[in-house]
Amino acid sequence: MVKGVNFVGLRDAGDPVEIARQYDEEGADELVFLDITASHEDRNITYDMVRRVAEQCFMPFTVGGGIRTIEDVTALIQAGAEKVSINTAAINNPVIVSQTARRFGKCATVVNIDPKRVPRAEFEARRIETAKRDDAAGEAARRAGLTPHPTPNTPHPDYIFEVHTHGGRKPTGLEAVTWAQMVVELGAGELMLTSMDADGTKNGFDIEMTAAVSAIVDVPVIASGGCGSPEHIRQVLTDTRADAALAASIFHYREYTIEQTKQYLAKHGVPVRIVPP
Repeated sequence: MVKGVNFVGLRDAGDPVEIARQYDEEGADELVFLDITASHEDRNITYDMVRRVAEQCFMPFTVGGGIRTIEDVTALIQAGAEKVSINTAAINNPVIVSQTARRFGKCATVVNIDPKRVPRAEFEARRIETAKRDDAAGEAARRAGLTPHPTPNTPHPDYIFEVHTHGGRKPTGLEAVTWAQMVVELGAGELMLTSMDADGTKNGFDIEMTAAVSAIVDVPVIASGGCGSPEHIRQVLTDTRADAALAASIFHYREYTIEQTKQYLAKHGVPVRIVPP
């Protein structure tokens, strides 16, 4: 298991199976495993790790990274994952979202969206160039009844929340709010929204971006990227319509425990599930 800042500078954070078991005992509500280099390295996720986690943990867990086909989704579900998180594959082949929802239900179909702020002029130039290519992604989008490169929806005159893939390495020419609406139409039952700008900084979640997406979709949104304290979780759950908040560093490096975090949230009026000692 690794943790970095802005998707780079990864450093070791421990054995994923052992830490999953520990979080299960401590009362985490859900785990998310993202193999952030699987798509970039063109390899499958480690199914053995998924099976070992399923054997030791009794809470729901989501797995993503390296998913390319519905067969990959099926293998992860069969290995024990309750949900799958699709990012790069959803953009390269949007029909995989519908296929997953039809086969396993919307509740198992999570689309991970990794946006980054880019200057609006830069985004528009890239979007025009991307739209010129008659590539597999464009064809797949058209087959799914979608517009491959829709008009941006980011509510800011100077920048765009542009979606990235391959662990944040590749800009797509897609805008986050519009893309969120599209994948929900395709069958996504949950969105995981990870701010590339905030990731690993511990400076707090991207409230503006999370608010923009969560206000416009009718499925649960998980805010991700930037958590540095229980107060950051309270803030994103209070100031946006996000339904959950994902945290990594503060728990991996034992800066806060899950119990401390939940007690803080409960004290400040956020409904949480408290696990008795």
